[in-house]
Formats: sequence, structure tokens, C-alpha cells
Amino acid sequence: MPVELRKRKAPPPPPEPPAKRATATKKAAAPKTAAAKVKDAVKETVTKVTEAATFTNGAAAASAEKPAVGDVITLDGFGGEIALQTGDSTTLAALAEKSKKGVVLFTYPKASTPGCTRQACMFRDEYTALATESGFDIYGLSTDSPKANTTFKEKQKLPYELLCDPGATLIGAIGLKKAPKGTTRGVFVVDKAGKVLAAQAGSPEGTVKVVREIVEGLNGEEKGESGEEKKGENGEEEKVVVEGGKKDEERAEEKKEEAAAAVVDEEKEEEVEKKEEDEKKAEEKKE
Repeated sequence: MPVELRKRKAPPPPPEPPAKRATATKKAAAPKTAAAKVKDAVKETVTKVTEAATFTNGAAAASAEKPAVGDVITLDGFGGEIALQTGDSTTLAALAEKSKKGVVLFTYPKASTPGCTRQACMFRDEYTALATESGFDIYGLSTDSPKANTTFKEKQKLPYELLCDPGATLIGAIGLKKAPKGTTRGVFVVDKAGKVLAAQAGSPEGTVKVVREIVEGLNGEEKGESGEEKKGENGEEEKVVVEGGKKDEERAEEKKEEAAAAVVDEEKEEEVEKKEEDEKKAEEKKE
């Protein structure tokens, strides 16, 4: 019987090769040319310079907004709305308008703390000379609530009003806001026309001293104009001018020292506050 030969099955077809990537993809993955790298580097440099210039200009604009001694500011709208310890709204323009000569604002970090109490009481003790007889109206200024400032005013028997600025709009406008949130102890004096007579940080004693010197200086000018304290001889008048120049230099140095002392004072005060808070929490836990 003849042998029947079977046909072999045909092998399966080979798999199709993967599709070639699009030319665009290859171009995207291709390394950048030297010219392209230079172009990107130039673009990055321009961006950085632009950002730096924007930051610098912004910082300069911000610092320019802080009033300095001798500047004349527009009182309307300056510092926004604030409130008295009674809760009644007011503005710096309104306070200046009702004053005889101008407004004294002394800033303090927190009502009823040691340094702030000392500062407020010093303005209280010299209130007659610095306010009643000078024509300036004195106000304490902080971010405290009306309730905290009312307690502070009543407890220390303060003869002047306390201003509440929780958003630190006025405190920031006069350049005494402490980052991120807080108040730098200092003093700001402006006359009715908007001329800045003082704008600086300082210790409790330093802030009172600044106002005292302003009041004494203005009183001296008024006496000079009325002829009560003229020296008579030219030589003597020139001598007074020279002495005045020396005093100005001494005052400038004193202001620097007072500003540095104010920073140290605030740091100490913050330590005291933290210690008091910790002790209070410890007592509450015991109870």
C-alpha cells in the first residue's frame, strides 16, 4: 500500500514591525543645537533681570511710601479707617482737623504689657506739657481690640484716647509695622498741614523724648518770632547756630541708639509675655 505524504502546515506570518515614530517626535527628542541653547540662556537671563528689576522697583516704591521727617503727606485717606477704644470709627485726617496744631501717635506692641504700660504712663505723666500746653493731641496706637484698649486706658488712668488698628493700616502707613504681623514701638508726629515732624522707632523713654524736643523746639521758634529771646549781637547769634548744629548731630546719634534699644526692649517684652502665657497655661492645667 503506497505511503501517503502529508503536507506541512505553512508557518504563521512574522509579526509586523513597529510603526516608525513621527518625524515631529524625533525632532522634539533631538538634542538642541548650540544656537538654540544660547537663545534659551539669553531668554532666561532676560527673565531673571526683569524679575529682579520688578522686585527692586517694588521695594523702592514701598519704602518711598513711608513718610520721613520733612515730608508733607496728604492726610485725606492716609492710613485708612481706625477706631477709638470706644469703637467709634475715625481717621488721621479727622484727628488732625480737630486738633490745634497736629497729632502725636505713639505706637506700642500690646496693651497692658510691661514696656507698653511704662510708655503709656510716661505720656500720661507729661500730658500737660506735651499736649494741653502745646496744641498737639496725643493718641496711643496699636493693633489691640477696643476692649483691650479700654481696659488699658481705665486701669492706667490715661488722659488721652487709644486707637485700635487691627489691620495695621495706619501703623503700616507710618512705617511702624513689624513683619509678619506686629507693631514696632515708635512715634509719629504730623502737623495740621500734613508736615511730618517725627517718624521713628524708639524705646518708651525715647518716644517721649522725641515729642518733648519737638514741642520745646516749636515753643522756641514762637518765642524767637515774638522777639522774647533774641540774642542781640551777631556774634552771639552765630554761636547759637553752631551749637544748634552740634546738637543736631548728637540727636541723630541718640536716635540711632534709641532705635536699637527699642528692638532690644521689644525682644525682652516678648520673652516676658511668652513666660507669662506659659505660666498661665501651666496654672490652668493644674486646675
